[in-house]
Amino acid sequence: MEKIIAFCGNNCAECSAFIATQKNDDTERRRVAELWNEEYKLNLKPEVINCLGCLIESEPVFNYCKVCPIRQCGKTRNIQNCAYCADYPCPVLKKFLAQVLKAKNNLEEVRKTLKH
Repeated sequence: MEKIIAFCGNNCAECSAFIATQKNDDTERRRVAELWNEEYKLNLKPEVINCLGCLIESEPVFNYCKVCPIRQCGKTRNIQNCAYCADYPCPVLKKFLAQVLKAKNNLEEVRKTLKH
């Protein structure tokens, strides 16, 4: 599947919620909810594991993505993702990217293709 680079640099096409939604697979939704509940100490129900990617304007978008400050900023600035931002990397993004190296690499890859 083609990469879908979110505002923060995560690849939506690799996200378990996105994959479960694309497959419309309730078994996968249950598996993801159980995994995320254990890993992140959440209490997610399988029915909330639905997302078409954070770049879309319509539903479904995963719960956290709806309130994500990085996503909200990118939407306000009307950019494809943070790699396109004149303020890249801002302090909020830097903090996130320090924890998610794969997202940082994705954004750096996009930045290399841009003419500055």
